[in-house]
Amino acid sequence: MKSNRRISTIAALALAALVTGTGTGSAATTTATATATATAAATAPTRSFQGALPAPTGPYAAGEDVIHLTDESRPDPWVPSSGPRQLTITMLYPAVPGTGTPAPYMTLAEAAGHIQQSRIPASSGITPQNVAAVTTHAFDGARPQHGKYPLVLLSPGFGDPRMVLTSLATDLASHGYVVALVGDTNGDSGETLANGQTPPCAICPDAVHLDMNTVTANRALDESFVIDQLTHGTTAWHLAHHIDKHEIGSAGHSIGGATAAATMISDPRVRAGVNMDGKFYPVPMPGQINRPFLMLGETDTHVANGSDTTWGPAWAALGGYKKWLTVTGANHPSFTDVNLLEEQAGFPTPPLAPERGIEITREYVTAFFDQALKGIDSPLLDGPSPDNPEVLFQD
Repeated sequence: MKSNRRISTIAALALAALVTGTGTGSAATTTATATATATAAATAPTRSFQGALPAPTGPYAAGEDVIHLTDESRPDPWVPSSGPRQLTITMLYPAVPGTGTPAPYMTLAEAAGHIQQSRIPASSGITPQNVAAVTTHAFDGARPQHGKYPLVLLSPGFGDPRMVLTSLATDLASHGYVVALVGDTNGDSGETLANGQTPPCAICPDAVHLDMNTVTANRALDESFVIDQLTHGTTAWHLAHHIDKHEIGSAGHSIGGATAAATMISDPRVRAGVNMDGKFYPVPMPGQINRPFLMLGETDTHVANGSDTTWGPAWAALGGYKKWLTVTGANHPSFTDVNLLEEQAGFPTPPLAPERGIEITREYVTAFFDQALKGIDSPLLDGPSPDNPEVLFQD
């Protein structure tokens, strides 16, 4: 789908549609209908999908909390009649190993929403129960490590739930970051809100006519609101005192990467940003981003003069420390959990092994934030590495 990179993944494969939440053109449905369909799928007598994400690589465990925030200052941008903007945030943080209980990948209602939107057949063996049970290596209620840590906000692709960036989030937490996975309520296949409702995607059916600059502007408002809430006391999150409010980064995949740039333009508190394989909406103008920025994408699209015509102008406009890297053999979902879960469900994957895509994403994003937010230089960012021959430096 290189002609329309606005949408994270319009997958031909059923599981890709499931985990990315972009759907295949089906109309939005209610949670009740989704649950009914999911119940039927759960009775499938065929093989059962069992997913597991890679363990984090840092010295800490990854603790997890799910919090709910309401921005009383503005209505929901996609469904104004629903009232003030409600957000569901997954917080990942450095934790003491051996504490807490295993965290689910998503709620049953969120999983049911994916299955309904993507029309996953019962014969696939994919059910809400086994999707929710994907091993995350994050632990609910884990005891936090002492100290303060930089905050990184992560934003998924269009229509994608926040969970598809869990592999990256848990790894960042294990290396000493507090991570906020920020979902786009009413803009993905389902976020379970504080009231227990899981609304479907209100904007996915007509995505081709949607102004993506509006999407990133609204997500940037969400991110700034989350920063406000997490850096002013502990009312929003009881562990917020572990956040170093002077060291904040934003990263995202697809339109989530464009969101990182949009947030940096509008919020000077965000000191570093990462765009993983997404077009820029809008393309930054010179002088708007003079802070560190990493562009990490697939080689087929994001080399100089590639089919994504926004990366060249964005690169020229960036005024701070910057890196432009591409990954040979990767495809659009290689920077998320998607390809690995596809492989585990028995579907074909791109030339770059899914585990390798996650490994490269983790290594380079962590190295970048280590340098930008912690002042830790990494030779990984200096140039090509024999250990990572797939990674090409475009600058």
